[in-house]
Amino acid sequence: MLKNLLTFFSLIFCFNSFSQTPSIDFEEYSLENGLKVILHENHTTPIVAVSIMYHVGSKNEQPNRTGFAHFFEHLLFEGSKNIKRGEFFKYIENAGGKNNANTSNDRTFYYEVLPSNQLELGLWLESERLLHANINQDGVDTQNEVVKEEKRLRVDNQPYGSFFAEINKRAFKEHPYKWTTIGEMEHLDAATLDEFLDFYHKFYVPENAILSIAGDIDVSSTKKLINSYFGPIPNGGNKIEKVSIVEPPLKEEIRDTIYDDIQLPGVMMAYRAPKQGDDDFYAIEMMSKVLSDGESSRLNKTCVEKSQSAMYCGTFPFPSEDPGLSFVYSIANSGVNPLDLEKEINNELNLLQTVLISEKELKKIRNMIENDFVNNFTSMIGIAENLANYKMYFGDAGLINTELDRYLKVSREDIMRVANDYFKPSNRVVLYYLPKENG
Repeated sequence: MLKNLLTFFSLIFCFNSFSQTPSIDFEEYSLENGLKVILHENHTTPIVAVSIMYHVGSKNEQPNRTGFAHFFEHLLFEGSKNIKRGEFFKYIENAGGKNNANTSNDRTFYYEVLPSNQLELGLWLESERLLHANINQDGVDTQNEVVKEEKRLRVDNQPYGSFFAEINKRAFKEHPYKWTTIGEMEHLDAATLDEFLDFYHKFYVPENAILSIAGDIDVSSTKKLINSYFGPIPNGGNKIEKVSIVEPPLKEEIRDTIYDDIQLPGVMMAYRAPKQGDDDFYAIEMMSKVLSDGESSRLNKTCVEKSQSAMYCGTFPFPSEDPGLSFVYSIANSGVNPLDLEKEINNELNLLQTVLISEKELKKIRNMIENDFVNNFTSMIGIAENLANYKMYFGDAGLINTELDRYLKVSREDIMRVANDYFKPSNRVVLYYLPKENG
């Protein structure tokens, strides 16, 4: 009986603790070399996430040398002056941890999740990556083949895998968002070792990075370790110019057809959208949840359940540092004319432009957003990455505790307004994906 009561009260406590978004305490400071540091002490579990985010992504590349940022995500696991080739992962595995990295248009992110007594290992590994990574021709050649295989798997041989590349090069003519993070393989083939070294020395410098650590740490002793490993690393000394290109408005709809190795047609649309952090970005994200988040969402009920014209429909705004895109995509069922599917999707967009969503829908999507925020705080690496993101994109890591308010401020009228301002034919690219045998 006592055990049952304890379980009951435990469930009540869990429910109440998650009904409010938890507050994340953190401390931030900078080293003399410009490295920004964010520390979150959390003794919930005996683990620590050590992460470092570099303010370099595909938009920082040259038009004839695309794919560099993503290439470095792979290359910087090749080892360093003090880490033999292939041993980076062994150190992590032997310590009982895990690690990974990812690249976007705007930043590159590396992390290790380790038992908390292995904090110093994570700091050493990341300081080695920053201070003197081993960049030589053997490593470049090896990772070139790795990246090519990744592109074959994820893009070339993946149904609809060229979606982002085909959309982006039509949606942007001036801004470097017009190419994807994986880039063009011929650009990597043509690059010299000196070009890779120049990229490393320009962007992999303390003043262009954020070290974010979350987990079972003591802040005071962690600071001493950070100063020991990262303090001696010299400042890069070169000013990194921000990308200042402003993409002109689309002005008119762009339509095209892509023939692919697919079985079912696809209707892919992208609308030019504001950058993340803009008030309208939050409204668009809320609007996207109305359209396609969950079985009760509008596109699912209309296109998947009612007419059965689509196998799947989805929408999402892609978060980016500069104005970017918001996507609406769908896979048609067999025998369905993609034109009919597009009309159904357009009808749902038109409805958002003319009729306010219900109070019930607004409450539902607010609950979804709150749940998403809670889930972001369930892992130490999630906290570390979010703190770094807020600091890098907005200059304010404290947004981790206040950004939810920006979503909750979005009104039904805001959603109708952004539907009208952004989701209009003159502001979009529409691609029909068709099976190759129809071409």
